[in-house]
Amino acid sequence: MQPTILTFVGHYLPGYKAGGPIRTVAAMVDQLGDDFAFHIVTADRDLGDDAPYQNIIANRWTPVGKAQVFYRSPGASGWQALRTALKAMSVDLIYLNSLFSPGATLRPLLEQRLGRLPPAAVLLAPRGELSLGALKVKAAKKHAFLRIAKAIGLYRGVTFHASSDHEANDIRRELGDRDIAVALDLSQQGGPLRDLDISPGSLRAVFLSRISPKKNLLGALEILKNVRVPITYDIYGIIEDKEYWKACEAVIAKLPEHVHARFRRELRPEEAEGVLAGYDFFFFPTLGENYGHVIREALSAGLPTLISDQTPWGDLKEQGAGAALPLDDRQGFITWIHAFAELSIEERQAMRRAAHARGNDESKATRDRENNRAMLYSMLQGSALPSPMV
Repeated sequence: MQPTILTFVGHYLPGYKAGGPIRTVAAMVDQLGDDFAFHIVTADRDLGDDAPYQNIIANRWTPVGKAQVFYRSPGASGWQALRTALKAMSVDLIYLNSLFSPGATLRPLLEQRLGRLPPAAVLLAPRGELSLGALKVKAAKKHAFLRIAKAIGLYRGVTFHASSDHEANDIRRELGDRDIAVALDLSQQGGPLRDLDISPGSLRAVFLSRISPKKNLLGALEILKNVRVPITYDIYGIIEDKEYWKACEAVIAKLPEHVHARFRRELRPEEAEGVLAGYDFFFFPTLGENYGHVIREALSAGLPTLISDQTPWGDLKEQGAGAALPLDDRQGFITWIHAFAELSIEERQAMRRAAHARGNDESKATRDRENNRAMLYSMLQGSALPSPMV
């Protein structure tokens, strides 16, 4: 009989606007759903939407792929329906996906401490929310919350899932000595390398992500102000923070004549690889990613990738697939773009092949899958239950 993992995530399929966490959990279900019975509790609508998904029935278990999904309606009625649905269930592990989310973490922790959720061990994945870059966004509010959480023992007895050693260090820096399991997030493999007609002239760079401060589109545009070579920068994504986007538009209006930045549209996950494959390189100086699904997608599409060093993808230069540079080294980003513009067609094709290989490393994908399986079995076999808050 499969162990049951009760998984809370803010948003899930068919949603896509919340980005990485949806894809991470979906990939875990797809790749490990034969070993574990995933029961997923999530919102009944996508990020930022006022209306629920069409063609779903809220507040009941619904089969989605290899998982059972409970699309919880807003408010007290949704939580009451969930408690009722869980009464007849045996739960072996509770898996939370976020540190700060009221619905995906804080409420489930409180519900369990009050005896309203099953007494199972808890695994919590912060999903990059404790990176230095992420904590700079609404910093005062987040640091105040962390002080209170530590004071009341909110995370006492919880094991943390870090997607890299770097994220494990972030957790320890902010929360002190904690039980931490390290296993890289899972993702889906991409397709074969697509041909691209590479020609001299204006470079074609691309940004794909939610448009919010953490993703640092504004920083990318500030860098492009000082680039001397002709370049077009196409922006895809969901405008999550409208005030932030206004600041980006103000910089776009002042870019030099040889630099063209433009917003294109939102992309659904299934469109991403095909669209990305039509560009020369991916430019994404993010403030911090615990994994960065869009980085893997860009590499998988064969794009040389220029990112910040605040992600697990720090070996791009060694792999011949791009570069991961410090955020405070703006000149380094400019120099890389200028050098890329000088490469021959053969050199750029070689970078595309290297990027594709880095994004589709099957042996690494197998290791990551086994590490995640081992992490979940380890939690099932040995983790303590959360202690009551003080």
